[in-house]
Amino acid sequence: MDYGFDGDAPGQSPPGWRAGVTGRGSPVWQVKQDPSAPSKPNVLQQSGSGTFPWIVRPDVSAENGRVEVKFKALSGKQDQAGGVVWRWKDGDTYYVARANALENNVSLYYTERGRRQTIEYVDAPVAPNAWHTLRAEFTGTQIRVSLDGKRYIELGDNHIAGPGAVGVWTKADSITVFDDFTYEAKP
Repeated sequence: MDYGFDGDAPGQSPPGWRAGVTGRGSPVWQVKQDPSAPSKPNVLQQSGSGTFPWIVRPDVSAENGRVEVKFKALSGKQDQAGGVVWRWKDGDTYYVARANALENNVSLYYTERGRRQTIEYVDAPVAPNAWHTLRAEFTGTQIRVSLDGKRYIELGDNHIAGPGAVGVWTKADSITVFDDFTYEAKP
């Protein structure tokens, strides 16, 4: 399934999505017009701040499959991150793969009981103010994370099992835009 946000009204949260934050803060998820969007005219922008802001498709239930998004980190003093979420049970339990333009890395985490735990960090070029494609593939305990078509992480992890929602994620004061969100659920 593909979501490009182009049919959604600018200035509002996209219909069918649920937004929140793990930890504290006030994230602001809104559809915006962006002439640089990979598929014009709209993007989804997170412009508030929070420990870990997220927005998910609660109607999706995927245990195995893939999730992918194009993102651009616009600004942030603490972080400039964009991520994808899968097996989201609630705001305190999910996997997230993220790329960070301030740190030039790709990371894989699991969040349980509201606490983010690092699985792996890998150095990777993540230019600020440039569009990137972040993809996570997950089958059973196997997880693969790619940035811009290059695989950076491939490993097994069994912290979060069973189906869950999919979505996107940011961190701290990251002002990040997203476009062309896609997912595929597999048996």
